[in-house]
Amino acid sequence: MLAFGRTPCDDGVIEAGAMGQPCAESSKPWVLAATILGSSMAFIDATVINVALPAIQSELAVSVAAAQWVINAYLLLLGSLILVGGAAGDRFGRRRIFILGTVLFTAASMACGLAPNATTLIASRGLQGIGGAMLMPESLAIISATFPEEERGKAIGTWAGFSALTTALGPVLGGALVDTLSWRAVFFINLPLAVIAIAVALRHVPESHGEDDVAIDWQGGVLASLGLFGIAYGTSEAGTTRWSEAIVYGPMLTGFVVLAIFLWWEARAKAPMMPLALFRAPAFSGANAITFLLYAALNGALFFLPYDLIRLQGYSAAGAGATFLPFSLIMGGLSRWSGAFVDRTGARLPLMIGPVIVAAGMAVLALPGIGGSYWTTFFPAMLVLGIGMTISVAPLTTAVMGAVDERHAGTASGINNAVARIAGMLAVALFGALAVGVFGQAVDASLASLQLAPDLRSAVEAQIPRLTEAAVPAGIDGALKQAVENAFELSFLRAFRIVMLTAAGLVLASAICAALTIPKTAHEGTRQPGKSAPQD
Repeated sequence: MLAFGRTPCDDGVIEAGAMGQPCAESSKPWVLAATILGSSMAFIDATVINVALPAIQSELAVSVAAAQWVINAYLLLLGSLILVGGAAGDRFGRRRIFILGTVLFTAASMACGLAPNATTLIASRGLQGIGGAMLMPESLAIISATFPEEERGKAIGTWAGFSALTTALGPVLGGALVDTLSWRAVFFINLPLAVIAIAVALRHVPESHGEDDVAIDWQGGVLASLGLFGIAYGTSEAGTTRWSEAIVYGPMLTGFVVLAIFLWWEARAKAPMMPLALFRAPAFSGANAITFLLYAALNGALFFLPYDLIRLQGYSAAGAGATFLPFSLIMGGLSRWSGAFVDRTGARLPLMIGPVIVAAGMAVLALPGIGGSYWTTFFPAMLVLGIGMTISVAPLTTAVMGAVDERHAGTASGINNAVARIAGMLAVALFGALAVGVFGQAVDASLASLQLAPDLRSAVEAQIPRLTEAAVPAGIDGALKQAVENAFELSFLRAFRIVMLTAAGLVLASAICAALTIPKTAHEGTRQPGKSAPQD
């Protein structure tokens, strides 16, 4: 996903997985290697794509709405199908689905790297999302099924450590590849990882299953995907036209109707991928609402940050990638402290404090103008963001896992994981429409003071959907050309600031949500022996 860090409940998926037969002692390091390599492909791909997007948009000459779908096609299918992927592994074999997902993810990565146009790239990213929905939950479930309980904590720590490392290095590596080779190279780095992961899995990873009667909610997965697609497509189109146009409200209304059908289906399905009864627990509903608001804000903000760094501030792609290092390193280095803090205080306090700090970091991102030292402009913001997210992620996992009984722990963690990804997808679409709208208004205001012929003004306005890739039309030169370029730059800066402040507002809303829904004490509302959450 877009967020530079693991989503809440990633570790919860491991801890909640069904225990299978432990494998031979000599195979355990190989099992960890295979699962780490498989999940690393997804983590790397989720982070390098951010710094590669400006180059992709420039080479393929597409609007920002099309660039959004390079992100959203992946997040849409990953978020919608990750619960289905987990159930498929329980039913057909976790190793089998892990290998199939890795093969599909790798084939899709090759197609992305070779894509001749935006349509092919977006379709290939969608296939990556399907592959990711298969390999990611299985990489976690395999660890749970392979390692006995007394060794599982160490295995989780090893997996989490490598996840943090790939998350931190991904943007830097991706930026360097973009600068020295091409944006296409960021997709080819998956190939050697996949070959090794598949070879190790075939030789050393034992097969494991869940319960024999595991059902797969294919219908729910399809309905969720179609409904979310309609909403995201309509929202992204709003960036290039008016909200009153049929191309905007038509898909959105259809999407909401399909999601209503999805909820109807989930309430009646024998084995729903999202049991609605879980949401009767206020803490579970609240934790997922917090997740949605927090990760929508984070993903929406970080989608636009590389554009500002590369196109407005003049950073190289590698430099833009390195900008995120403080964020990732703080999250990785302080995660153990954050968990201990939650143990002492409960989830409510850090879920109120952490988002407020994140909101402050986003507000600081809105301050820089054009130019200035990284250390006085973006570095402080990334420090604050990293501290705020570090405080927030562990209590989110605690709140989600504590709101349900053990029987539903795997499903609850999977739902929360999916919510984080879906939030990112919808935020990219919504923030994209917001940014283009503000950018267009600012450009129009600037053009009012310039003496442009009607045809030249129309040509300038036609560039608005491209945002930072907007180019001065032929026929405008000299001082007038410089004035239009300045108008583009200042208009994007205004749009970027509005996006950051909007994201900050969403994060503050998540803190309010925590105050209203999360139990006050460390143990209130969490699972207790003999107690359970609402049943299906």
